[in-house]
Amino acid sequence: MKNIVFLTSIAVASFVPFSSAQVIKPAPQVTTQAQAEFFAAINEHCGNSYAGEVTVDTPASDGFEGPLIMHVRKCGDAKIEIPFHVGSDHSRTWILTQTGSGISLKHDHRKPDGNYDPLTMYGGHTIDKGYPTAQSFPADAYSKELFIELGVPQSNTNIWQMYIHDDTFTYRLIREGREFRVDFDLTETVDTPPTPWGYAD
Repeated sequence: MKNIVFLTSIAVASFVPFSSAQVIKPAPQVTTQAQAEFFAAINEHCGNSYAGEVTVDTPASDGFEGPLIMHVRKCGDAKIEIPFHVGSDHSRTWILTQTGSGISLKHDHRKPDGNYDPLTMYGGHTIDKGYPTAQSFPADAYSKELFIELGVPQSNTNIWQMYIHDDTFTYRLIREGREFRVDFDLTETVDTPPTPWGYAD
């Protein structure tokens, strides 16, 4: 008797008309609440530039003596581009991307003529939800291969971190025996720096 009822239900259901108006949507962009809030906090500064200073550099490295400026140049819910200017060196752009599995951080390095530097598009990907004010990016597989190819395998254990608070944005790199940190003052904007190398307005 149960079988008869089941089959009858199927038979009845097969005659239910389907609507001809189908909903067409792109695949949804997904993220965690903490990572959405992290993106939103940076997007609040869209178009602004801020001065920074190296607060930790162990062991000391060269190349960061000039004025340091971050520029929140391109914004959005899925991708943010932040050029990092060091004096007259406009080679660096941080690229944050919502991937659906977290957030990717890439470092786009260019030469003065706009061509790619051999060490470019390295970075990492979050492995957990993080916090609305802090995200960590352990080196990804592409970066590890690149570091080995270019003879810097010690960078395979790199972890990049970004923090954003009401008055400070922080970029940080850590690995065993190495820490580098730049803090930017979000309480006061500065003049917009030149367009980063390899980009156009």
